[in-house]
Amino acid sequence: MQGYNLIAVFDKTLTKMLMCKRLHEPYLGKLNFVGGKIEKGEIGEKAAYRELFEETGIKREDIDLIHLMDFTYPLDPCYVEVYFGRLKNDVLIHGDENKLLWVEDLSDNFFDTEKYAGEGNIGHILEHIKLNRKLIE
Repeated sequence: MQGYNLIAVFDKTLTKMLMCKRLHEPYLGKLNFVGGKIEKGEIGEKAAYRELFEETGIKREDIDLIHLMDFTYPLDPCYVEVYFGRLKNDVLIHGDENKLLWVEDLSDNFFDTEKYAGEGNIGHILEHIKLNRKLIE
């Protein structure tokens, strides 16, 4: 079963969230969290920090990630580990896998599957981050 991770990154003021605009399928043209594949035998948290650095340039010392939830899809077959965190300082974001952007309207409808990837999972994940926001405040 292939593992993946998604990482919700908030700026240090908690007013913006980093997302990527997908340049490839699945979800071509839609906004998604950054993340990627967990390599065989790799520990999930280590994979999350590795993917975050590869896709954005954010280093482990720039952010403390919190493991929020997991999704298992036995029919696909894959699983997804979800992490979130708040940047400790301003960081220059860069990457070439997908277009990176800061979303400033955190009241947007993140369940909108025409705009956001993941069949409504982005909205679901953000609702759970709200429930646990105190962990990054």
